[in-house]
Amino acid sequence: MIKKILIANRGEIASRIIRTCKRLGITSVAVYSEADQNAPFVNAADESYLLGGSHVNESYMNMDKIFEIAKEAQVDAIHPGYGFFSENALFTERCEQEGIRFIGPTSSVIEQMGDKVNARNAMMSAGVPVVPGTDAAVDNVNHAIELARRIGYPIMLKAAAGGGGIGMQVVNDEEELRKAFKNNSERALNFFGNGSMFLEKKIENAHHIEIQILADEFGNVVHLFDRECSIQRRNQKVIEEAPSPFISDKTREAMGADAVRAAMAINYTNAGTIEFLVDEEENYYFLEMNTRIQVEHPVTEEITGLDIVELQIKIANQEALPFNQHEIERNGHAIEARIYAEDPIRFFPSPGTITNVKFPSGEGIRNEISFTENYKVTPFYDPMIGKLVVRGNTREEAVKRLENALKEYVIDGIKTNLPMLETTVGLQAFREGNTTTSFVETHYIPQTKKS
Repeated sequence: MIKKILIANRGEIASRIIRTCKRLGITSVAVYSEADQNAPFVNAADESYLLGGSHVNESYMNMDKIFEIAKEAQVDAIHPGYGFFSENALFTERCEQEGIRFIGPTSSVIEQMGDKVNARNAMMSAGVPVVPGTDAAVDNVNHAIELARRIGYPIMLKAAAGGGGIGMQVVNDEEELRKAFKNNSERALNFFGNGSMFLEKKIENAHHIEIQILADEFGNVVHLFDRECSIQRRNQKVIEEAPSPFISDKTREAMGADAVRAAMAINYTNAGTIEFLVDEEENYYFLEMNTRIQVEHPVTEEITGLDIVELQIKIANQEALPFNQHEIERNGHAIEARIYAEDPIRFFPSPGTITNVKFPSGEGIRNEISFTENYKVTPFYDPMIGKLVVRGNTREEAVKRLENALKEYVIDGIKTNLPMLETTVGLQAFREGNTTTSFVETHYIPQTKKS
């Protein structure tokens, strides 16, 4: 029985997990860096332990120290959140060796799906459509050029062991590929310890749509419908919504069935997400699997009424899913806007002290935050500092609530992407649901009226 959980993460996702732990009567243990010693999640937890210095390798990526604290605190389980060790097979294997439950899938599944080439091959074996591309890792540029000629430009160059947009670039011709391969391979090697790349055909005017799945240890697998995640800058998501305003119910049903089939094929357990690219004719192709909770999970919670973190904990506690596919209902529409501490024109991080805050409130509004007034945003971590989630009975109602909430939102002392979000939500293309992965480049014109 899980009675005490260490949260191997920080910021808003740590606060989010702590909230569910409190409701379930589970003791929460936070770990934090020197830079985060005054962060809200540290005070919210039942117990808190200092990991080390401000840099991630001194703290949140210090595996030995995390397990030292886990033993000292006598925890039953570790929740990794997203990022950091959440998709690290070695960390999960260490949990298995130490007799601590990892709230997520097994280390073997994480390893299989963390390698994009292996993941593609697994999906092809399961009968799930994949984007045309390479079936093996590519280690040198000449081989990449040969393969690109067969696939046809434009292509997506990606790190085989990558994620979060790192080591990823659109390439339009051979000359560009020569430069991009070296730069992205070196970057991937620095971030992931693996400089291998792979190539995929770029799907033009694509939608990035993902399916949330849940799987218990008794072979039961369900999906919680879809999320549209196409509005991105630099391959990082900015606005997500559920359900997608683009795909038909027929396509939605087929994608959900394929996502369940994919999870069953690899003996997946816990929460995960199958990501797809969808073209203009609603043909869909497997992109990757995220073997963890997603940043955008709240929009799925809002339309299903389910607590995904709670379900993760119960699955890790070897409990069966309390429902089948037909018992899951979808109601209304939800949209999430990620709040970044960044320059809204150049998209550069903007650390500093937040001097004044006003959060939007009212019916259908949910704030997921990692900051308060007088909080110091440091340059050591991802610039996302919060999420604004809205729900409405219809997409039109949700869009209107988001528009009004963004006007209410105030963060002074640093630059944020609030102006970008306001501009985006006011665009006709967004209102019509025309949100492809090229949305920002095509439609967004920076505004400087607010910081």
